[in-house]
Amino acid sequence: MELYSLQVFLTVATEKSFSRAASKLLRTQPAISLAVQRLELELGEKLIDRSGKDLILTDAGRNVLEYARRFQSLQQELDNSIAELRDNSAGRLTIGANESTTLYLLRHIERYRELYPKVKVQVRRSLSSKMPDELLDGNMELGVISYDPVNERIKSKVIYTDSLAFIVSRQHRLANRKTVSITELGTEIFIAHNVVSPYRDLVLQHFQTHKVPLRMEVEMPTIESIRKLVQGNLGVAFLPRMCVEQEIEQKVVCEVRVKEMHVERKIRLIYPTKRALSHAAKAFLEVVG
Repeated sequence: MELYSLQVFLTVATEKSFSRAASKLLRTQPAISLAVQRLELELGEKLIDRSGKDLILTDAGRNVLEYARRFQSLQQELDNSIAELRDNSAGRLTIGANESTTLYLLRHIERYRELYPKVKVQVRRSLSSKMPDELLDGNMELGVISYDPVNERIKSKVIYTDSLAFIVSRQHRLANRKTVSITELGTEIFIAHNVVSPYRDLVLQHFQTHKVPLRMEVEMPTIESIRKLVQGNLGVAFLPRMCVEQEIEQKVVCEVRVKEMHVERKIRLIYPTKRALSHAAKAFLEVVG
């Protein structure tokens, strides 16, 4: 099996188009189609369902896609290794993070780029719950999550301790309060993040323990959208403090301390226990201390 055929298939599956894959790989569309057909012939399985308008992978195609990604990751590791032989500060560093944990990386990346300007840094968006598996599969070298993975194959290092902030709009009835009891929040409409996390569960547990209803009547996919809805006085929310620190300082939203709740949020850098890290990844670990 030729790696080129896997690369072509990976590009077609990622781009969801033969023509876009051809453009990206600087090949003709017939050449791209032929490479995929050869791969299908060699494997004895159809990888792409061509019966409809949209490009859809078969079950075999989805399996091959996962292995193609692993081969690509191995190829990147090889490229990094060769580059590092020529120049100890060159190469590529891939870090997985979700929307909120990316913010905790910014100051570290700024410092890292000052020290190693030749290293290409790629922060890849990933679901926090899936990141340990992606790390072990070799899709990234480092990851940033907000929980302890409890996995002997993964090391974790706390790089920041944050907390959940309860925020309201400037027009809200609680805007001028410094503190509030959790029992006063039973009538509030909460704007919730629809991504499952241990911190969402902790908030639920606190409300259940104090027998206070938690009205999560609106759920949004991003922290930015939650922040804007709160700012527009359409509800209240619990968000990582770092994600709203600037808005609190600028008085765009108001933070009110909930007496019965102090939820710490530990941000961890994770990396594999057994797999050797590149020089670029080792240097990043040194930068974060």
